[in-house]
Amino acid sequence: MLQTVGEWLWWERLWLPRNVSWSDLEDSEGRVYAKASHLCAALPCALCLLLVRYLFERYLAIPLANVWGIRDSVRRKAEPNAILENYFCSRGQVPSQVDVTSLCKKTSWPERRVQVWFRRRRNQERPGIRKRFCEASWRGVFYFFAFVGGVLALYDKPWFYNLKEVWAGFPKQSMLPSQYWYYLVEMGFYLSLIFRITFDVKRKDFKEQVVHHIATMTLLSFSWISNYIRIGTLVMAVHDFADIPLECAKMFNYAKWHLTANSLFVVFTIIYIVTRLVIFPFWLIHCTWVYPLEQFAPFFGYYFFNVMLLVLQILHLYWALLISQMVYKLICGKVCLHGNLNDFLRKKEMYEIITSGNI
Repeated sequence: MLQTVGEWLWWERLWLPRNVSWSDLEDSEGRVYAKASHLCAALPCALCLLLVRYLFERYLAIPLANVWGIRDSVRRKAEPNAILENYFCSRGQVPSQVDVTSLCKKTSWPERRVQVWFRRRRNQERPGIRKRFCEASWRGVFYFFAFVGGVLALYDKPWFYNLKEVWAGFPKQSMLPSQYWYYLVEMGFYLSLIFRITFDVKRKDFKEQVVHHIATMTLLSFSWISNYIRIGTLVMAVHDFADIPLECAKMFNYAKWHLTANSLFVVFTIIYIVTRLVIFPFWLIHCTWVYPLEQFAPFFGYYFFNVMLLVLQILHLYWALLISQMVYKLICGKVCLHGNLNDFLRKKEMYEIITSGNI
């Protein structure tokens, strides 16, 4: 049975165009091709990034938070109560009115006291500003270096300037060392996020984050095995770019440098529009949808990859609508810029599950 599953999983028609087999992608004559076995290197890379993150947060982010005066607010702890604690951990953090009434009878507490207990208990679960600052600073630094590394890996390549070159000779395109390391670091980063997901800031979209990171790893792996590496590196660079000013805006917002945070928010908005609403759909998706048909007939990998990119673009449009609503309120003066940015950052935490530099 396992052999049958393996044969179906590695069926050439799923991964490669017609008249191309795995034997055609064997290393020969100095040409090296991407292989599934290369993906195993993402695990040690993820572990290395976890170590780097620990050192970064301990020796750079936390001292920087101290210099900027970022302090966690003092929160009053909920008084010990086994009945309420059991409800909080097993059934939910926000009880309904019916449950509140029931809990009042069980604890012999007045309703107000029960509600205060749940509010304080929820506050205990909320991560402090310093932890949020460390996480934002780490992501901002990673996206910056990932984007710079991506540009260095792409700037001298012909497909960076002429997208038709992305498909020249596909899928028999030799893998370059720069492509290998760019993919490896990106995959290691998202794998490290999976390892850290139970320790990082737990948002309302926790389950969606798990799905996002797994989906990202799946798409990166698929593009690697199918040798969609050239377009994959372009898509990763486009997505990493906008996340840099966003994470920096978070950092300065936590430090209460509101003018700087607001300015970075404006920069983020401009970069987002250019990269996600112009370059991504009209250059990159057009490149993956139209140009391949000049080289080969459609196959499963072609449809799968393009459908995923289209779904991602729909999400880009949804988020652009929310951004436009915030900008409109800013222009009309209906909402102060600081308050609008705080609202934006809270909503962005939900959106990060789908747009953090993935394909």
